[in-house]
Amino acid sequence: MSIRIGDVAPDFVQESTEGPISLHQWGQGKWVVLFSHPKDFTPVCTTELGEVARLKPEFEKRNVKAIGLSVDPLDSHRGWANDIKETQGSALNFPLLADADRKVASLYDMIHPNANDTFTVRSVYIIDPNQKVRLILTYPASTGRNFEEILRVIDSLQLTDKHKVATPVNWKQGQDVIIVPAVKDEAEIKRLFPKGYKAFKPYLRITPQPDKN
Repeated sequence: MSIRIGDVAPDFVQESTEGPISLHQWGQGKWVVLFSHPKDFTPVCTTELGEVARLKPEFEKRNVKAIGLSVDPLDSHRGWANDIKETQGSALNFPLLADADRKVASLYDMIHPNANDTFTVRSVYIIDPNQKVRLILTYPASTGRNFEEILRVIDSLQLTDKHKVATPVNWKQGQDVIIVPAVKDEAEIKRLFPKGYKAFKPYLRITPQPDKN
């Protein structure tokens, strides 16, 4: 099954380190970051899970729940959790799906035969409170993911959902944004963006982030 941005995230029920999880029910009213790992006791993934545990307060500030996945069974996950706490200094504080039957991995197209016909690729899905997929990232097994970037994307998605703006290259929370080209009426622009704007081109108009003082 191929999942694209804008699709409803496929629902599932699967065992996890925090008990059985139904994705839609578990994530109801929240943003969800679902991210997969090739297998347990892998070095790069160990560092990633520790980082997500450390960043839990940042996710919570944004109304986000994180959920990991690995294709090994629950007993293996529990042993790995001990290693994560020991080596990363942060204990696992979010669920890790035990996808030994590859049900979720297959549903989300996380197994790429040309990379490996057994293990999942390192995928990230950002799912909004309407259960729509808003971002898909796929990394090679050798490259650790940048979860600060994932937080940055969530900030952008949440901002642009509320305001008629887009975020420019390398944007970070609090920086200037772009007025979307669809907003053309000058009276509407003044109403929506009372701080004013600078037009570099008719289609490129920069304004301060609307929800920041």
